[in-house]
Amino acid sequence: MTRDPADLTATDYLDGAREMTAAGRPYLAHLLAEEAAQRTTDPTTAAGIRATYPDPTTTRTESD
Repeated sequence: MTRDPADLTATDYLDGAREMTAAGRPYLAHLLAEEAAQRTTDPTTAAGIRATYPDPTTTRTESD
């Protein structure tokens, strides 16, 4: 693993997003996926990443 964030790739960020999802940390997964999407040159791929990891603060449903 690299220590310089500038050396990380979109794949590295997506791997982190998957790990955070598995750990039950959806907001961190979203942030990592957003960084991956920004590092992706293909707009369709970036949109797919964003759709896979939506912002949990906007998709959360309230229950009583």
